[in-house]
Parts: sequence; structure tokens; C-alpha cells
Amino acid sequence: MTNKPVKVAIYARVSTHEQAENGYSIEAQIETLQKYCQKHEKEIYDYYVDDGVSGKSMEGRLALQRLLKDAAKQQFHEVHVWKINRLARKSLDLLSILDQLEKMNVTFRSYTEKFETESPTGKFTLQMMGAVGELERNTIVENVKMGMKQRAKKGEHNGKLPLGYRVVPDPGNLSKRSKAVAVVPEEAIIVRKIFEFYAAGRGLKSIANELNHSGYKTKTGNTFSTTAIKEILNNPFYNGKIRYNRYENWSNKRRRGKSAEPIIVDGKHEAIIHDALWEKVQFLLQKKSFTPSRIFDGEFLLSGLIRCPKCGAAMVASRTQSKTKTGQIVNRLYYSCGAFRSKGSSVCSANSIRKQEAEEEVMNRLARVLSKDRILKAIVDKMNHRLVTRTLPLQAELEHIRSQLEQAESKMRRYQDLIEQNNLDKSIVVERMQEIQADLIKFRAEKSRLELELTEGNTSPVVFEQVRELIHGFHQVLTAAPFEQRKTLLHLFIKRITMKTSKKIESIELSFDENVDSYFSDSPVAAAARGSLRPKQVMKREKIEIAI
Repeated sequence: MTNKPVKVAIYARVSTHEQAENGYSIEAQIETLQKYCQKHEKEIYDYYVDDGVSGKSMEGRLALQRLLKDAAKQQFHEVHVWKINRLARKSLDLLSILDQLEKMNVTFRSYTEKFETESPTGKFTLQMMGAVGELERNTIVENVKMGMKQRAKKGEHNGKLPLGYRVVPDPGNLSKRSKAVAVVPEEAIIVRKIFEFYAAGRGLKSIANELNHSGYKTKTGNTFSTTAIKEILNNPFYNGKIRYNRYENWSNKRRRGKSAEPIIVDGKHEAIIHDALWEKVQFLLQKKSFTPSRIFDGEFLLSGLIRCPKCGAAMVASRTQSKTKTGQIVNRLYYSCGAFRSKGSSVCSANSIRKQEAEEEVMNRLARVLSKDRILKAIVDKMNHRLVTRTLPLQAELEHIRSQLEQAESKMRRYQDLIEQNNLDKSIVVERMQEIQADLIKFRAEKSRLELELTEGNTSPVVFEQVRELIHGFHQVLTAAPFEQRKTLLHLFIKRITMKTSKKIESIELSFDENVDSYFSDSPVAAAARGSLRPKQVMKREKIEIAI
């Protein structure tokens, strides 16, 4: 009886910065691990590659996500990496990944750091190396922040420039790396219009609407929203100032990480907005900054779920007022296009649907599905047919991407071989090699996305009995719970509500995953529904999606 070969998953990752600076190329990592597996007679199951992706978190690393899904399916016995920091830069992420692999009986191996992770000593060493790697990364980040802070204090900009400015070679410095900030005249006109409009008493939506009707675009080429207008009006860069460190740890805290001591100093760049106009606008902004009282009453269950039939934007709460013959004011509540509300009529129209009409239609349709298995069975069968027809194009697209990736890799190898054989000057083809490298990153990212989509549970057939138990468990909650809890539940399992141009509900897309499972497990409101739902028994697949 022959022993089955050990199947290995090879994981490789590199950020573009690391590849450029340190030569940790994907090809070099894979080649090293391939030779190791051949030497030890181990079978390579698959390659999982995150190219041009930072290791600071697990977010956005599609290949790693697919690796963990395949590990859960027992597709391989070991995971091999060239170096521990390829798997994760943060100790918490590293330990989380290794804990998941251990629960799946999958062994982890690092080519560079050769030690067993199964023993207590090996685990301790791994944790120490992970901590050292995280310290190294944090030190680099801190040094970069310190350098950027010093630049700000000297009146020099950091990061992307706002609308109205661009980077140009510094005329006062012959160094190629020295840059200066210059005004873009055609963009500066837009900025001045925004400030002048606001100083004249125009509102944010009125300004956005005016600019969008005139065909103006933001720095990124988008239409103007009220948020974009307000950000420009609040930016002291336009008044010749440098503002830095307004928020700390933005990637984790976002706007909650507001700094108590932001840096605001005179900049070296030219101001677009003079002092008098700037001060007037800031006074008006401060005057209008109080939180307005609620302009209408109403509990909107579906805000953000209904999609505009014209542009696809989420629809938000709105109202109209009218007077009866007796002089009584009547409020009418609607769901209206969010893009129209924030960007004006040049982007979309209101496309309003009455609040009561929309909510009654959604609840009635849910009730029909809840009460008749025959209807639900037909919906599930239709959805399964769509899943099959959807999978085939994804597979064809994946094969096409794999072919393009192989061609790009072959071109890169040919250039590298010619350079190594001294038959080609690298400086001559460096631009072409950079283009091929950019293609490799793009193709690998697309390959990871498609492979992950094909391995996710929502491409396999939906089981009717599971859906029936899940949906039946909602009925008591939807009819008996307070508004906030009903809204939470609807937002958990309704993915999208699509409207027709006739302002009627076209379809309701439902999505059941671990979030719904958790809500039913933890919420006291759902206690009555637990008996029929039995979430831990029902939720055997990661996600179920159907449309009713």
C-alpha cells in the first residue's frame, strides 16, 4: 500500500513597493517553493497569489481568502510560504490565520524560518517572529509619518493634491525628484465658483446641481455631490495653508480618529481663494453647522435598500408638503433617488415612490413567499437555473485570464533571460518590463477574484429546505418586533430592492449568511423564532441568495 503524496498550497504575496525595493518578486517566491516541494516529493495542489497587495490586513487579499476556503474543504495538507511576513504583517492576523489552519488540520511551513509550528516551542518562536515583523512594519510606518509631519511643518504638501492643483518639476531645484505645486487654471475656476456661490448664499445641493449641469467634474472625474462641495469649502489648502494630521489611524478609525492637534501652517503653494472670501465662507459654514431638527416624522424601513430605476443609486427618505382647502398642512412621505438629492437634476431625477406603497408591497410579497411553499419552491428552482448559467461564463472568463497571465509571464521570462545572457541592455526595455509587470498584477488580481467567486458557496445549488426554514423563522420577528429591530433584520437579509421605471417594485433580492445567523442566535427579539429556525443546523452554506 503506497502512501498518498502530501498536497501543498503555495501562497505568495508582494506589494509593488517591496518588489521594486527588495526584489521579493512573485516569480522568485514561487520558484523557491517549487524546488523545495520537488526535493521533498510533495505535490503542489495550487498557487495562491496576491500580487501588489499590502500585508497590513486580510482585507482585499482574495487569494488568501480562497486559500482558507479550500483549506476548509480539506483540499490540501500543508501551506507553504517563502517567509512568514508574506502571510501577514500583523501578529493578530497571523495568529488568526494559523488558528484557522490548525482547526482544519492544515500544517503551516515557512521556507525561510525553518521550524515546526506544531510544538509549543515552535508556536512561541512563530509568535515572536510575527511580533518582530509587526514591530518592523510599525517602525517603518512611524518613520514615514514623522517625515511627512516634518514636510507639513515646512509648508510642503503630502499625498494627493485637491482640485485646482498639480505637481510640477521645481524650477528652483535641478534635482529630478524635487517637485513643486502649481495651480491648474481651468480647475481653479471651478474652485472659485464654489466659494463665490456659497458666499452668495447658495446651498450645497444648489452648487452641486449648477456645476453638474455645466459639465464640471471632480479631481477623480466624478460628478459633484454635496459632500464633495463641503470638503472643498472646508479645505484650507485653497487659502494657501497646509493642513496635516487632521485624522489619526484613518485606515481603522476613519472620522472617529479626529486629531486633537492638527498641523495648520502657511504653505509654499499659491492660494486660489483670498483671505476675505475664505473667512466669509468659514463664517457661513460655522453658522450653518448646527444639527437641524428632524424635518419630518416617519419610520423608513427600506431606506438604502430600494434602488433608483434610472441610475441605480440607493433611495432615501423624502417628503412633500401641501395644503388642503381648509388650510391644513399635509406631509406625504416618499423614497427618492439619493443621487438626485445630493447631486441634483443633472445626474438623475427624484423617481419618488410613496413610502407606504413601497413598504406594503415588500411586506406583502414576503408574506406570500412565507405562506406558500409552492411559490418559494418555484423561486428556488429558478435561482438554481440562473446559478448554473452564471457559472459557465465565469469559468470561460477565468480560462481567458489564465491564458493572458501565461502569455505575460512568458514575455517577462524572455526579457529576463535575454538580460541575464547579456544580449539585451535592461535600460532599453525597462519601460516595457514595467508595463508587463503592471499587466501581471492586473491579471493575477482578476484571476484571484474569479477563482474566489467560483469557490464561494453562492455558486452551488440552493437547498429548498434550508431556505424554507430560514424564511419561516422571520415571520414572527417581522410582525411583532419594534421598528428598529425590524429594520435591522430587513437590512440583514434584503440585499437589494429593484424598481421598474413605472415606480413599481420589480424584484427583492434576499441574501442569507452568517450575519443573519448571528442575529437570530443573539437577538432576544428573535427568541420566538429560534425554535423553527435552528440556525446552527440550517446555515451549512456560507451564503444563500434568491430573488422574489
